[in-house]
Parts: sequence; C-alpha cells; structure tokens
Amino acid sequence: MTDDGRLSILSAALHAIEPQSPTEAADLAATVQVAQTGDPWSRTAALHVTGSAVVVHPRTGLVLLRWHRRQNAWLQVGGHADPGEVDPYEVARREAIEETGLPDLKPWPGPDPEVVHLVVVAVPASGEEPDHEHADLRYVLATDRPGDAAAESQDAPLRWLTLTEARELTSEVNLRETLARVGRLLPSR
Repeated sequence: MTDDGRLSILSAALHAIEPQSPTEAADLAATVQVAQTGDPWSRTAALHVTGSAVVVHPRTGLVLLRWHRRQNAWLQVGGHADPGEVDPYEVARREAIEETGLPDLKPWPGPDPEVVHLVVVAVPASGEEPDHEHADLRYVLATDRPGDAAAESQDAPLRWLTLTEARELTSEVNLRETLARVGRLLPSR
C-alpha cells in the first residue's frame, strides 16, 4: 500500500472526529499534524498513533478493564500497530482480541466503527524506550460472550465492572471521560 493509502485511512478516521472539549480539539490537531508527516505509527516518534477500545457487554452494561503494569493503572485494551497495519480500528480490535481472548468483538453500537474519544497520553520510559506520547484513537467493542474473556498473561488481569466501578477503579482522568461517553451509549440501568 502506498503512503497515501496508509494515511488516507487514518485521515478519514481523524476527519470524522468531532471534538467534545478544547483538550480533545488540541489532541486532534496534534494527531492530524503527526498523520501528515512520515509514519504516524512509528514507535520511535515522540508522538505516535495507537488504537484502543473499551470492551462492553451491552446486555449487562458491564465494561472490561485490563491492568497495565507499565502505566500502573486499570485501562482499556489496545496498543500499537503491527508492521503494515494502517487502520486504527483494526489495530484496536486486534489488540483487544489478543488481550482479552474474545474473538467475537465487533464495533458497538455499530455497525460501523466510530472513534468515541481521541486522547494524547503520556507514556513513561521503560527499558531503552524513552518517555513518549500516544495519540490514542478509542473505540467501543462489544462481545456476546463475556465469560470467555481470558487475560493474555498473569500480570495483565482483566475485570468486568459496572461503569461506576470502572470510573472509580481507574486513576486516569482521560479514561473516566471515555467511560462517560461509553455510558451515554449503553442502555440505562
């Protein structure tokens, strides 16, 4: 795929975002700038694009969070693009399947994936990797089989939670905002 093809998928996702705060507008502007230069997915860039998702079980209104040791926090699932990946939704979905063991994940409320929140987040240094930032495009994915969730490793446990429990458990203000947006999509309980 040409660089133009790689960037057009990301550009289309960014163009569809309607910022809901001045912070999100600034994060979108920074991400658009990164998308126009070089490889926006490159892990060597100080700011690079990632894809993540809040996994929901719509029937119960529960959301799934994962412990992230590096961040020392309960967060949504997601991460970096693999070589050749260019679609932030596909990155988020692949990462979610890998991290949860749930192969039935689909966009929710669907049928098409939509970015529910764009956030630029700081990531602390680890090993030889310096401090950097992720321009994280966040989606909502649904499963019909929450009992099949399985952590990918012992140090990355998963927890099904109510929205209230999830907001209380996470230390990240930006994830609380993502969860509030997810809550507006879920049926009232």
